[in-house]
This record gives sequence, C-alpha cells and structure tokens, in this order.
Amino acid sequence: MATIFLPGLLQGTAPEEVISPLMQLWEQTLARLPAIGLGLVILLVLFFLAGPVASLILRPFDYVTKSPLIRSVSRRSVSILIILLGAYLFLKLAGLTEFAVAIISGTGVLGIILGFAFRDIAENFISSLLLTVQRPFRIGDVVEIDSYLGVVQKVTARATTMVDFDGNHIQIPNATVYKGVIKNLTANPNMRGHFIIGIGYDCDAKMAQQLAMDVMTRQENVLDEPEPQILIDALGSATLNLKVYFWINVERTSVLKMASVLMRQVVETFDNAGISMPDDAREIIFPQGVPVIMDAGHNDASQAARTTAERKPEESRASTSGAESAHHDDVSSETQEIRRQAAKARDPEGGENIL
Repeated sequence: MATIFLPGLLQGTAPEEVISPLMQLWEQTLARLPAIGLGLVILLVLFFLAGPVASLILRPFDYVTKSPLIRSVSRRSVSILIILLGAYLFLKLAGLTEFAVAIISGTGVLGIILGFAFRDIAENFISSLLLTVQRPFRIGDVVEIDSYLGVVQKVTARATTMVDFDGNHIQIPNATVYKGVIKNLTANPNMRGHFIIGIGYDCDAKMAQQLAMDVMTRQENVLDEPEPQILIDALGSATLNLKVYFWINVERTSVLKMASVLMRQVVETFDNAGISMPDDAREIIFPQGVPVIMDAGHNDASQAARTTAERKPEESRASTSGAESAHHDDVSSETQEIRRQAAKARDPEGGENIL
C-alpha cells in the first residue's frame, strides 16, 4: 500500500491533525462571507458616491472661496478620504483588522512598498494642495509652464491641464508645475512686443526712428503708456539695425498680429520716405553713388525713368492710405477663443473625473 505525504507535514503525522485546521479555516471563511459581502457593498457604494457626498459636505463652505481650483482640489481630497474609509470598513468586516489599521496608519511593510510605488502620485497630490493654497494662477489664465504656453483648463490631483494656442491639450504633472517656473501672462495684461528692421548706413537714422515712432503712435492698439521705443540695436554688415519695442493689452490684441501689421507699415513708411533697407547678404551700398556715362541717345529714356521713379512714392503713398481706409487689420487676441475652446473641449481623460 502506497504512503501519501502531505506537503509541509512531517512523515508520520496523522491525517486528522491536518484536516482539522483546514476545516476550521473553511468554516470561519463561510461564517464571514456575509460580513465580507457587506464590506464589499459598502466599499462599492462609497466609491461611486464619493464625488456627490464630497460636494454635499463642502457645499456649506462654498462662500469661503469662488476659485474653481480650490473647490476642485478640496472635493477630490474629501472623495479620497471617503474611499479610504470604505476600504477600512471592508477590511474590518473581512476580519483583517490589523491589516486595516496598518493601511490607515501607514505602517507596515505594505505601507512602505506603496509609499515607494506611489511616491510620484503623492508628490503630485501634495503639489496640487500647495498650488491651491498659493494660487499662482487661476482657471482660464494664460500661463507659460515648462516652455508650454496656453490657457489653464483644470487642475486635478495629478496634473494641470492646459490648452495651447494650437488647440492641443497638455497635461503637466503638478510636481513639475510647482517646482518649475510659472509665467502668468494674465496677471498683468500688458505685454511688450518687438521686432528688428535694418536701414542703410547712408540713411538718416534719427529720421528713421521718428518715422517708426509716428507709425507706433498712429496705431490705436499700441499703448501710449508704457510708450513705444525705437532704439539702435546693432551695427550689421550692411545695415543699421533698429529694434522697435511696443506695448499691447494681450486680452484685446495679439502680439503676433500686431507685430506683423507694424512691420508692414514701417516698411511702407520707410519706402515712401526713400529710406533704403538693403539686403544683408547680397546688396552693396555706394553712399556717394556710382558715376555712369550715358549715351546722348538715352537721355530721353533716362528722363522718363526718373519721372516714373519720382511718381512711385506718391502713388505708393496714395495706394497705402486708400488700402488702410478700406481695410482694418485684424489684431484681435486669440485668448478668448482659446478659453471658449477649452470650456467646450472634451476631457482627454474621457469625461468626468472618477473622484
């Protein structure tokens, strides 16, 4: 007759000594099934009701702040506490009291393992709380974070979601936001724009500066305070480079559109005034001119060419003024449009947050 060996038992142990503890464990498990089921139901109910219950609990405190950021983070914090309470009750009813206490108190080997595993999650969550307290920006502000520029759409317990000016959703971890450099473009709506334009060395630089300043002052979207500036920036190989600074209100005016309009108008003004803008790579300027001996037969042609050249500035000036009167340049800001898109856009995470 073959001898049966049970794993983990010494040879010669009676079968009754092994079966009896197993039967007791099975009976204890069957006895706790109703409690385990009840705990599982409580956990699921608290999990799905965590969001509405958190909103109900915090509703009496809505008068404290109107900030959507603070309300969002507070609601998620309370929701997480409610879910932890459900987990504790489930473990308690399942008979794992010591394990439940270890989870709640954060002690034990599991707590250490989870601490290392979810270190980044905890860091992002704490950063979201610190951002809520310090409030370096608000929902809807135009900010630049970690070289990303856009409108803040929302701040969750993990990340800050932005919509950039190309319509893309960008999620930046809150730890990166808190530890990084935040440039808030909405806190002060005034922004300075600039561009560079080169003129020939044979031109009157002071007159060119004054003409460029006249263009700035005629533009209603360019602020008078702070006033525009036209400064000599550098001495190029073929040009004297002027740097034009101007201020706008970014809530109303786009700095890119405004710079484009001003560059076009400055070029037209310089061209009408006879101020040369030579090509830095190919043109060679002769300030004293180049002596040319013309044949007598070409005198009439040259006279006609000079007459045509003299008429061009007047015609250009007339066409420019007519175009300006017939067409108003669109320099409106895209900020409001991006905010509307951010409000209507689908959440990249698939709708409403779980918590």
